[in-house]
Amino acid sequence: MRNDKLTLGFAYLRLSNEEAQGGESSSITNQRMIVQNYCKQNGITLVREFVDDGYSGGNFDRPAFQEMMKQLQQGKANTVITKDLSRLGRDMREASYYAEQFFPEHGIHYIAISDNFDTERENLMAPFLFAMNEVYLRDSSRKVKDVIRSKRENGQYCACPPYGYRKDNQNKHRLAPDEMTAPVVLRIFEQAAKGDSSRKIALDLNEDGVIPPLKYRVLYRDEFSEEGAARASDLWNYTTVKRILKNPVYLGHTLLGKSKKVSVKSKKKVPVPREDWAVTENTHPPLVSNNLYERAQANLGRGSRDYRAYDHVRKSIFSGIAVCSKCGYSLCSCGTVYKGEREKYWYLSCTHQRQDIADPCTGVRVRYADLLEIVRQELNSLLALTDKQVEALVKEALRRAGANENPKALRQKREKIEARIGTIDKIVTKLYTDNAEGRLDDERLQRMVADLEKESVGLQAALDSLTISRSAEEIESSYANFFSLAREYTQIQELDRETLLTFVERIEIGPKKYPEGTVKATHRNQPYRQSIRIVYKFIGEVAEEPVRELPAMSVSEANDTPA
Repeated sequence: MRNDKLTLGFAYLRLSNEEAQGGESSSITNQRMIVQNYCKQNGITLVREFVDDGYSGGNFDRPAFQEMMKQLQQGKANTVITKDLSRLGRDMREASYYAEQFFPEHGIHYIAISDNFDTERENLMAPFLFAMNEVYLRDSSRKVKDVIRSKRENGQYCACPPYGYRKDNQNKHRLAPDEMTAPVVLRIFEQAAKGDSSRKIALDLNEDGVIPPLKYRVLYRDEFSEEGAARASDLWNYTTVKRILKNPVYLGHTLLGKSKKVSVKSKKKVPVPREDWAVTENTHPPLVSNNLYERAQANLGRGSRDYRAYDHVRKSIFSGIAVCSKCGYSLCSCGTVYKGEREKYWYLSCTHQRQDIADPCTGVRVRYADLLEIVRQELNSLLALTDKQVEALVKEALRRAGANENPKALRQKREKIEARIGTIDKIVTKLYTDNAEGRLDDERLQRMVADLEKESVGLQAALDSLTISRSAEEIESSYANFFSLAREYTQIQELDRETLLTFVERIEIGPKKYPEGTVKATHRNQPYRQSIRIVYKFIGEVAEEPVRELPAMSVSEANDTPA
């Protein structure tokens, strides 16, 4: 053990769900005891422990492990201790990388107690240990797959119960109707069978205050992740309704195995061919009859319009750039033909029409030719600006950003805060040293460290705010970059994808506004107003008033109209 400086250690403890069945020898409690005893016997000051309970060793995307790595890079400890190498991970390549390359290169002492692995000694058996852990990982994965396959073949449900069902009280692998949600499923199928669209069904459910599936899981079940809980909406949408209508589980059939992991080391899943799905009929009580199910399928999608566009519209130059200002989704290129007309009416449209946001999106659209011409004209206006006009733009940007503080003063503030954060880190290390040498008791240590960490968090927040705010220097530099590119172009006769990507970051399209504040035209040939907000690269938005006056006919049609 090193004696030249204080050894500050992190304990890393891990247990997968599969290993939890293996008994006390693999438990978190036992790992903690082994690590703590080792630290006491070898003069290591245990600063903190990081626990990943229920995480596989097949990959290193674990929250506690990633947090530990972050703090190690900040210099909070110089030693990492695990019970054995398998706790670090079972992926041979990655475990070997951390143990034999990353830790030594960053001056971090790594110890795996049971395997007698120590980065400060020669470890001749290490390759064999890494290989054995990999073999264990693959064997465990195979055994789990075999168990799941056997259960599926016997009609057992091995996933989270779908909306409308719960786990049977007598058999956790069998589905039983959920008294609260089964009537909702029946209602959805009955409305669909009558001809109601998925969108109308979703709106009716929202109007009646019916709790949607994911939100219901968050409120009434335990089978959900924190990520799932965070994105649980209070409102239904048409996608959720369609997913229910297409699911044969409501006929009483078990259908599993529609996807699989690409490997034992990856969370990524890929679709499985339909012929390889695990389908077992009549495994649980159905919620709908075959007749009702088929009638709902017959009406599913009926009346929807064909939005398939021709090739030149399908290859819209605005793909990934034009977005809906309501819901944030990208607009897709669409087209239709009015009765008695031969010409296509091309436009970009938001087809998501989300209802689960504060200001519900009911779908926005913009005529393709109009948007093309508007962006071309605005870019040409910027390209034609003189140096004096550019200076005026910069001054206006500085005014809007409130960037009045001297850049030098900002740098001095940042340097002062960074120096204090560094001092705090040194003080914390000194406190642990005093504690280890008996000059500072544990209670006072914890109190002083807590106060210092609180101060450090506040200083870091202040530093982040200074970093985020744009100084005058940064704004001037951004405009200089933009117009250095602009000076390479002359007037744009035809806007193409390459030019658009050079200058434009994002275009936000808002809904149409007709006279008298209506959102729908009383007749086709009626002008309207529409928000088209162009956000440029480097400089952001230039126009303060993004609302445009648009004619009833498209720009291209107007140009073809005889005088």
